Amino acid sequence: MGSTSEIVHEFLPHFRAYKDGRIERYFGLDKSPASITSPNGVSSKDVAIISETGVSARIFIPSTINQAQKLPLLVYFHGGVFVVGSPFCSTYHNFVTSLVATANVAVVSVDYRLAPEHSFPAPYEDSWAALNWVASHRNGQGREAWLNDHADFGRVFMAGDSAGGNIVHNMMSQAGLKDLFGEKLSGICLIHPYFARKDGGVLDEFWRLVCPSGLDYSWINPAVDSRLSSLWCTRVLVCVAEEDHLRDRGVFYYETLKNSGWAGEMEIFETEGEKHVFHLFNPNCERALALVQKLASFLNEDHKGALRDEKTSKGFESKE
Repeated sequence: MGSTSEIVHEFLPHFRAYKDGRIERYFGLDKSPASITSPNGVSSKDVAIISETGVSARIFIPSTINQAQKLPLLVYFHGGVFVVGSPFCSTYHNFVTSLVATANVAVVSVDYRLAPEHSFPAPYEDSWAALNWVASHRNGQGREAWLNDHADFGRVFMAGDSAGGNIVHNMMSQAGLKDLFGEKLSGICLIHPYFARKDGGVLDEFWRLVCPSGLDYSWINPAVDSRLSSLWCTRVLVCVAEEDHLRDRGVFYYETLKNSGWAGEMEIFETEGEKHVFHLFNPNCERALALVQKLASFLNEDHKGALRDEKTSKGFESKE
């Protein structure tokens, strides 16, 4: 076997990357069809956002929505360490469908370019372009009728899991967000977010597929992000899982934000006894359903309230 066939990154059963730049993906390759007449009570359609780069999205709304009804709008960014995943694959299609059915919201699930074929900062550029496209519907004059007719731009949220949680943070830190949406976004949710480990290690090696120059970027380490205290939203929910290898990264983000001087409401929610993004791969288990219900409550509850920590029976604590 030649040196170019050497495996440099392996994250089974999701992908394997080789020294010569090849990557074998095993997750997110299937495509669930969008459907206007889905039996699960949720309609979906695919839209092209930027044809030159291939940025696109899948939009979801409840099938029972009436013509004049406005719903909270969630912009969702999938995970997959910036290397795998798609809003069109069955895993993410089914998750977002479940969330829409439970929360009664409209969702734009964004498809961004993946590493290593598209390196830093392509995922962020694509996600920012998608947000600009979403915001172009703010006055009811965008290209997509579902957003013009049914999105309540006074109740806009962003959420994402793993790498998608990282994207959510970085989109919230953009100075131009105020100009896009006017008033502050209602909230963001980071589900098992992917950030840098303080001590390096194999997880940080995955980041080098996206950003070969290394880790000295505010994109991946919120502790050095000077934008943290100015997040343009009123509420933040961080979800972690007890057995997740990234659990402490989520707790670290929560604690760093809390100490940054940011003035909004913060909440942390821990699922005990579960691993990273367990809800995607075991969606019908009791704890996955509880997580979806938590997200639904966050998207619908009154955003006025006291700063609080929410935790399951075992609670949470930093393990570093």
